[in-house]
Amino acid sequence: MTYRTGVLSSLHEAGADAWTALLARQAPGTDPNPFLSYAFLHALHESGSASAKTGWQPHYLALWDGDELAAAMPLYAKSHSYGEYVFDWAWADAYHRNGVEYYPKLLSAIPFTPVTGPRLLARDDAARAALVDALCQLQRATGLSSTHVLYPPEQQAAQLEAAGFMLRSNVQFHWLNQGYENFDAFLATLEQKKRKNIRAERRKVAEAGVTLRRVPAVEATDADWRFFHRCYRNTYAEHHSSPYLNLDFFQRIGATMPENILLVFAERAGRPIAASLLVHTADTLYGRYWGAIEHVPCLHFETAYYQPLEFCIERGIGTFEGGAQGEHKMARGFLPTRTWSAHWLAHPAFADAIERFLARESGGIEAYMDELNERNPFRA
Repeated sequence: MTYRTGVLSSLHEAGADAWTALLARQAPGTDPNPFLSYAFLHALHESGSASAKTGWQPHYLALWDGDELAAAMPLYAKSHSYGEYVFDWAWADAYHRNGVEYYPKLLSAIPFTPVTGPRLLARDDAARAALVDALCQLQRATGLSSTHVLYPPEQQAAQLEAAGFMLRSNVQFHWLNQGYENFDAFLATLEQKKRKNIRAERRKVAEAGVTLRRVPAVEATDADWRFFHRCYRNTYAEHHSSPYLNLDFFQRIGATMPENILLVFAERAGRPIAASLLVHTADTLYGRYWGAIEHVPCLHFETAYYQPLEFCIERGIGTFEGGAQGEHKMARGFLPTRTWSAHWLAHPAFADAIERFLARESGGIEAYMDELNERNPFRA
């Protein structure tokens, strides 16, 4: 099969219908990954949150068979390493100290979103293999320092490894629904100390006079979105950094994919004081953003973990992905889960050095996983 290959500077060039049809073919019978949806990606670009101006130049790789989009992957020319959650700052620094340019680099990822999902979108295995070949040709043709594919599923990571990429692994924490009847049934499976701590944390929030309100995005008002964005900005301000996403982005996804979004608001004395945003399908809930304008002890846990867990139990959602990092999640019933990334570097000496580094790091990750599994929060 011979495909026509192109590099897209905008998803407009693929078209919403073609992109959506291709995404739907990745895992038939399940809801498509919402972060790969045309609505989510297009909102990132059109709002200016992920654009050439912010260092995320869309460089999508696409293969056509006639008029059909046969394969594609989200791909960016990156001028920095912000918003990735797989850290290569030390690699960039080593390049700089040796007078070699690291940026720009090619990056396949969902901007600002450390969530596993397909990166090699294809209608069939043949098209996916052709897409990997096209990526290898592109990375050599551009002359850029490196190509990085973040958070692919393990099978796609292995396919990239076979094409010459080096694999890197890390750990996230996910909660699994064992068919719990209610939140108390979930708590009953935890060790006594952890169960007691969770109840104490929830009690502190209630005793502070805080009530919680879960709002599906289909019911959210403009005032809801503006208050959520205020909380989101405040989180970054408290960490002395700038927010990646703007109000326009949130309003866009609220309008174009409301069926996938849940907002949680905390209120006291009749006014909102905190909010979180989660993205979901029928199978998976993804914890995303949180913020507050008043400090209430344990409010973060209630708004970003316990309310979403109740939502999962009520809806029969099987998995809650809590986001990047955070060993504290284990005390709340989340378990360690392996994630993957794949890396190709053009410079032979640096590629060799990083391959040795990844081998050492991999051993550390294995030991870390063993340590975490020994601290299983559930009752024996």
